[in-house]
Amino acid sequence: MLEERRLDAVAIGHTPNVYYLTGHLPFWQQFAGFVLFADGTSALVTANKPAERAAADRVTAYEAQWNSTQRQEQPGLVAEALAAILGEKMCARVGIDSSAVTAPLAVQTEADRQCIDTELFQLRRVKDADELALMKVGIACTKKMYERARELIEPGVSALHIFNELHTAAVEVAGEPLSAFLGNDYACGARGGPPRNNRFAQEGEMYILDLGPAYRGYFSDNCRGICVNRKPTDGQMKAYELVTSALKRVESIAKPGVRCQDIFNAVDELYRSKTGNGFPHHLGHGVGLQPHEFPHLNLNWDDTLMEGEVFTAEPGYYAEELRAGLRIENQYLVTAAGVENLTPFPMEIV
Repeated sequence: MLEERRLDAVAIGHTPNVYYLTGHLPFWQQFAGFVLFADGTSALVTANKPAERAAADRVTAYEAQWNSTQRQEQPGLVAEALAAILGEKMCARVGIDSSAVTAPLAVQTEADRQCIDTELFQLRRVKDADELALMKVGIACTKKMYERARELIEPGVSALHIFNELHTAAVEVAGEPLSAFLGNDYACGARGGPPRNNRFAQEGEMYILDLGPAYRGYFSDNCRGICVNRKPTDGQMKAYELVTSALKRVESIAKPGVRCQDIFNAVDELYRSKTGNGFPHHLGHGVGLQPHEFPHLNLNWDDTLMEGEVFTAEPGYYAEELRAGLRIENQYLVTAAGVENLTPFPMEIV
């Protein structure tokens, strides 16, 4: 990309991008910056002391704390360091990502600046073996979370209690605190949303759990639905059959070179034939250093599947008579032959 754009260097400040390119994950209250020159050499700026295991030719540090207090001007300090590094080689054309670090850098350097966000997002699509290993830890967290949820969910249980217990289960599997807020959906009797205070599960409701713990910067994202009283209605069972058949259709189509819009349209056609209505939301998305990445199973994008990337498929069906509805989401690794389900744990709603 540097060659194609005739850039002298790229300067990176968005934490997921710095981590992806160097292996250095800054503490969440601190910032780092990275420069890659056209000649292949690189420099990294880290908080307080030079990172020892980072993939960079040169690592320097700035003072991120004074007497244990985090300095609020950190992005500007990293930008100053990056500007000095770029100035050493008199870089005239520089690619930058969008971040709190590169915003002040753009003011401090006179180089011709070009945004390279799109190229970085595309680079991050295919997961290397070490990335996939980290993602699988997050997925293992979700497996344990669903097992714990099935032990706890019953009429009268508090949504906040479920959330807290699932957080505990995830941390125990990870063996350390999660690296991001335990996001996604934990609301009983609703299509989605966080757990609600003073909200208790009721007879006949569906409990949609869309779980996304992050381990060392890498996210998981998958979903299961559980009938609160374990006695699903005929309508809830029909929703289950529809959603699982949609997943089978995704699995039968998805492989490298397939357009994501074609996968979406195939599921949309299934829904129209079974319900008379089209598919109600995005079908899925990539996942990695951010919860939503390329590729997008969404008509607003026109992505094509690539071998080695991880995406989700999350068909759902919702109606008032279903007591919220149902969504089931799997994570898939795109292989040369098709897809591998990274979340092969139970999908039953009872």
